Amino acid sequence: MQLFFQEIITEPITYLSEDESKHLIKVLRKKQGDSIMLTDGNGKIFEAVINQANPKKTNLRILNSKTIAPDPFYIHLGIAPTKSPDRMEWMIEKITEIGFHELTLLETMNTERSYLKTDRLHKKVISACKQSIKFHTPSLHSITKFGELISSSSFSGYQKFIAFVDQEHQHHLLDLAKSGGKYLILIGPEGDFDPTEIHEAIKLGFQPVSLGKSRLRTETAGLAAVQMLQILNR
Repeated sequence: MQLFFQEIITEPITYLSEDESKHLIKVLRKKQGDSIMLTDGNGKIFEAVINQANPKKTNLRILNSKTIAPDPFYIHLGIAPTKSPDRMEWMIEKITEIGFHELTLLETMNTERSYLKTDRLHKKVISACKQSIKFHTPSLHSITKFGELISSSSFSGYQKFIAFVDQEHQHHLLDLAKSGGKYLILIGPEGDFDPTEIHEAIKLGFQPVSLGKSRLRTETAGLAAVQMLQILNR
């Protein structure tokens, strides 16, 4: 299935954006009368037929639609951005394919980069959703101070974890996480969280966890955490 994305879809007639139209007409060579599938990223999937094939603004007639139920669990990843934007973009692409729901970029005491273009990351998410046939687009949040995130009242009822390098005094994430819940897991920068940050998070109810015996790079740790929680909820 070739899936297209359009944030606002009206029925019975809707229009594809220029980027999607160009790909539809110039790359895939679709023409008037051809059928396509598209999603609004909010769980709805639409079957449509091309009324007018225009590479700048393709006109579509919606034939039918259905709603895909969201996952019965929820993964929110809080992660310090890497010094190299490419590494963070790679991680975003992969965890979208695997399946996550929300991401917040963290400003910690050892954060290597204090700014990333979230609009560019959003494009990576959309592309990965289309490639992996996902109908719910994950949410992305720009840089948020560590203290602000861990003290937020928004995470009441979440299972909260902080992953850092300490093999002797931590349980593995899969030993503590329970299936079917909401998760907030924090991943630090290459220099790890500062001990004061770890202490403050634990004081606020975060459980310290390990992601395995190996010392992982930030983007690998983010990927591993999402994959483990997906396995737990398979």
